[in-house]
Amino acid sequence: MSDASCDIGLIGLAVMGQNLVLNMNDHGFKVAVFNRTISKVDDFLAHEAKGTRSSARTPSRSFAACSSGRGASC
Repeated sequence: MSDASCDIGLIGLAVMGQNLVLNMNDHGFKVAVFNRTISKVDDFLAHEAKGTRSSARTPSRSFAACSSGRGASC
């Protein structure tokens, strides 16, 4: 990517996070991702997001999705 930042950042690459990233990417947004387990990011880029461009840029906005219900924490 030639720009200094992404359009949005997403924290968490569980099933919902991966689908959100792929959907936003399909609609032209540049998405920065973070996951507590770095290997999950590497696996995501190598498999589900293969063929998309990756970069360690600072996002201008962030999105965090939290679980709700009994036993959920965020």
